[in-house]
Amino acid sequence: MPSIYFYISGHGYGHASREIEVINQLVPRLPGWRVVARTSASRWLFDRTAAPQLTLIEGACDTGVVQIDSVRLDESATIRAAVDFYAGFEARIRPEAAMLERDDARLVVVDAPPLACAAAAAAGVPSVVLSNFTWDWIYEAYGAASAPGLLSTMRDAYGHAEAGWRLPLHGGFAGFERLVDVPFVARHATVPAAEVRRRLGLPAQAPLVLTSFGGYGLDAFDPLRLDCGGRWHVVVTGREPPSPCPDWLHVLDDNAVYDAGMRYEDLVAAADVVVTKPGYGIISECIANGTAMLYTSRGRFPEYDVMVAEMPRLLRCAFIDRTALLEGRWRTALETLARTPPPAERPRTDGAEVIAAMIAARVGG
Repeated sequence: MPSIYFYISGHGYGHASREIEVINQLVPRLPGWRVVARTSASRWLFDRTAAPQLTLIEGACDTGVVQIDSVRLDESATIRAAVDFYAGFEARIRPEAAMLERDDARLVVVDAPPLACAAAAAAGVPSVVLSNFTWDWIYEAYGAASAPGLLSTMRDAYGHAEAGWRLPLHGGFAGFERLVDVPFVARHATVPAAEVRRRLGLPAQAPLVLTSFGGYGLDAFDPLRLDCGGRWHVVVTGREPPSPCPDWLHVLDDNAVYDAGMRYEDLVAAADVVVTKPGYGIISECIANGTAMLYTSRGRFPEYDVMVAEMPRLLRCAFIDRTALLEGRWRTALETLARTPPPAERPRTDGAEVIAAMIAARVGG
């Protein structure tokens, strides 16, 4: 049985969530093919949202960024982890290439571990980088040029890819001879907002705020300090509810949405505003589902500047500084957002379908 491999960075949820969307569109297009995801991303996300035909092979294939929490990162630790990983790069390539050969891989889709490109080349398999950034671009901003050979190793590996399939909000891709720009890959709600609110016991009519800080969380945030309670209802996930809990605060278990027969994007669509740090995944979901975003800074992450520059033309958004965020001074920003008209531009968000068709065409499916 021929196979297609997806190598997916384990950093956060954004890489995995968008590749799962592509995989879900690809599986029915290639009956008789094996689709494999190689990643250290959280297994529960694949178990909850990926097509059951997907084969998951768990393990680290890159190092991403070392996060303190969702809005703070450790640049020095990030580079140290990368240096350690790429010091044994050649030894890492051999078992990956052997796995690709064993499974008759015909294409490797990379988001965006350089290891995948090098392993594919060693196995004689074509690869494409499908991402909105390349990791060498991220690490260069953190002073990786002072780490001998790190950037050149990564760029040499990326150089084996036959193309970069570049998502919006992009950066990097230096040295790629062929670039193809593709639409947003986004998760679209399938359950009506009123039904989402009913199933989760949320108010039918009140303005609703969803806090979304991914797998790293935001421990310093105390929702009881919010100045918007009462006028706005607030949804928080991934923590214990306070006691007593005000009626405007809704603390959901992380699995509550899925246990109720929905997905996270359904909750995004049911909210009026998402409060978050900007990342590709949540931005694309807000665009696809027409939800406004109140965002804060996320530390010195190179794609942040790209996103902040592009977001105003793509969705209703406003900035809140980290101090105001943590102190709960949200009401003024939320009321301003509520009065903001939608942007004139509505970008395409059908990237999963477009890319799945490109993959199927590339392998002759």
